[in-house]
Parts: sequence; structure tokens; C-alpha cells
Amino acid sequence: MKWVVDASVAAKWLAPEPDSLQAANLLTAELIAPDLLYAEVGNILWKKQLRGEMDSATAQVGTRWLLQVPLQVHDSASLLVEALDMALQLQHPVYDCFYLTLAQRLDAPLVTADRRLHARCQSVDAAGLGARVRLLSDI
Repeated sequence: MKWVVDASVAAKWLAPEPDSLQAANLLTAELIAPDLLYAEVGNILWKKQLRGEMDSATAQVGTRWLLQVPLQVHDSASLLVEALDMALQLQHPVYDCFYLTLAQRLDAPLVTADRRLHARCQSVDAAGLGARVRLLSDI
């Protein structure tokens, strides 16, 4: 099965958190993401190091490991117009809409650990996105 994965899932590959096992199980699937994923995961690791949840050496090793994960990476610039349109329609941050746009474009499910994003996509005005977005904990 192919999945579009967001940074909330990828971060669980690098740090033990709830649902890390489910995230690790996805590593055997065909995984797709916009190149934005790398910047977002880097920021997550920086925050974890800042809060004392991870040391800097572990964060560095994690970033190098992430670059070895076989992801089918898509250019964010090619998604920008649609992602912004979706963000404006959903009244939701454009970062998340890059993943949603890619999932729609490729007709693939998006898996996320972001409960807020999942809930937003389940709302009546989300134009049918609810069926496209899966919560990591439910997989």
C-alpha cells in the first residue's frame, strides 16, 4: 500500500512516542511526502533537543537516518497554489495542506498523528477529505 506521510508520523520514527510502533510499521510500505517534510522534522527535532527530550547527537543521527528512508519526495513548489487554496478553504495551516494536496493529487491516503488535522478533515465543510485522512493510531 502507498501512503502520504506527514512530519508528525516521520518524527515518531526518530523519537519514542505514543504510536511509534505504528509509524515504524509503515516503513515497509511505499511512502510519499513533499520535501517540506524534512524541514518540519528538523524543526521537531530541534524543539525536542531544546526541551531536553533529546540530546543534540541523537537529533543529528536522526536527521541522517531520515535522509536514508526510501521516500518518494515531491517538490513543494509544485503543490503551493493548491495547498494555499485548500488552507484558505479549510481555515487550516498551509503546512498541513501540502500533505493533503499531495494525497489528493496522487489519490493516496494521508496518514497523520496530528489529531487536529484529522478532526478538521472530518468536518462537513472539508470537501470530502475525511475519507482521505487516516489517524496513525487507527492503522
